[in-house]
Amino acid sequence: MAKTVIVGITGSIAAYKAAEVVRGLSKQGMEVHVMMTEGACKFITPLTLETLSGNPVAVDMFSEYQREKVPHIAYAKQADLVIIVPATAATIGRLATGIADDMIGATVLATRAPVLLAPAMNSQMYNHPLVQNNLQRLEEIGYEVITPALGELACGDVGDGRLADVSHILEQVIGKLGGQNDFQGKNILVTAGPTREFIDPIRFISNPSSGKMGYALAQAAADRGANVVLISGPTGEKPPTKGKVVRVTTAAEMLQEVMKYFPKMDIVIKAAAVVDYRPQSRAVQKIKKGDGQIQLSLEKNPDILKLLGSRKGEKILVGFAAETQDLVKNAREKLTGKNLDLIVANDVGQAGAGFSTDTNIAHVLHRDGRVVEFPLGTKTQLAHLILDEVLSIAGAEV
Repeated sequence: MAKTVIVGITGSIAAYKAAEVVRGLSKQGMEVHVMMTEGACKFITPLTLETLSGNPVAVDMFSEYQREKVPHIAYAKQADLVIIVPATAATIGRLATGIADDMIGATVLATRAPVLLAPAMNSQMYNHPLVQNNLQRLEEIGYEVITPALGELACGDVGDGRLADVSHILEQVIGKLGGQNDFQGKNILVTAGPTREFIDPIRFISNPSSGKMGYALAQAAADRGANVVLISGPTGEKPPTKGKVVRVTTAAEMLQEVMKYFPKMDIVIKAAAVVDYRPQSRAVQKIKKGDGQIQLSLEKNPDILKLLGSRKGEKILVGFAAETQDLVKNAREKLTGKNLDLIVANDVGQAGAGFSTDTNIAHVLHRDGRVVEFPLGTKTQLAHLILDEVLSIAGAEV
C-alpha cells in the first residue's frame, strides 16, 4: 500500500523547489497531497502542484469542507508523514506556539504522523534567537528539522538558510518512510565520533572524526524499526530523533558503556574512531611551555572491537576501517583478527570520503570473502546500504 505524504508549502521564494519534492515523491509511488498557504500561491500556482501530485491542492481551510466534513482532521489521519517545505520563519513560529489558523497548522496539530521541517530564509533570520528557539522547541516535541544548506540566498547574501538540496530532502522523507520495518524489535548498538585522551586539563590526543557516519547509521536503524543505543564521543552532530544517546569522552568511558549495553544487543556497529594510545599519566595542572622539548609516554588503549569479537556469540558485529593504503588487504586482516561479520572500509585520503564529510565511498567486506563496493553517496545512503548488508547476513532472523 502506498504511503501518504502531506507536503505543506509556505510563502518563500524557495517554494518553486517544492515542485521537485512533490514530483520526486510521486515518482517513488507515494500518495502526495499538497497544502499551500496564501503566501506560497504568490510564488507557485496550485495548478502546478495539482498536476505533479495528481490530487487537489488545499489552500483555504473552509473551502475544503466541500470535499471533506472536517478536512484538516481527514488529512491528519491519512498522513504517514508531513513535511513543510519550505518552512518560513512565520510558519515555524506559528507551529511552535500551536497556532492553527490555516490548513497546514491545523493539520500538523492534529496529526500523529512524523513531521519534518525544511526551513528556508535569509541567514540573519534563520540564526535569530527567536527562530532558533522555535526550532529547538519543535525538535523537543519530536519534529525533525532538515538543516538548511550554506550558499547564495535570494537576496544575494551568502550564508546558511538556503533550502536543503531537493535530493537530500527526498532522501530524508524516503528514509523515514521507506516502508522498511525490517529491523523491528531488534536491539542495535552504534558507536560514533572520536575519543579524547587528555595530556593535561586543556590538551588532549584525538582525531578528526565528526561522528557523521555513526549518527547516520543510528538514525537509519531507528527509522527501520530498531531499538537503538548510540554511544557517542564528543561531536557537534544532532542526536537521532529516536533511540537513546550515551555521551562519553575517553576510550575507557566508551569501553565501560559499550560493555554495559552489549549483552542485550542483537547487532553492534562500531563506527567510532577510538584513539589507539593514551598518555601514561595525565598532568593535574596545565603543562607550561618551556624552552626544551617534552617527552610524552603513551600506552595502548583497550581494543574494544577485538574484545567484543571474542564475546560476540550469535550477535552480528560490524567494524570500520579508515585506511590510507592497502585498503582491502588491511581491512580483511582486521575483519579476521577481530572476529567480525562485516567491516566497512574507506580510504580517508580519497575525495568525498572519510572524516567530517557529508559523503562517503566504501568497500564492505564479508566474512565469506565477498567485497561489495559502494560509490560516492551521502552518509545516510551508505548507512542504509550497510544495514542492507547486515540483513544479508542475518537472513530471515532479522
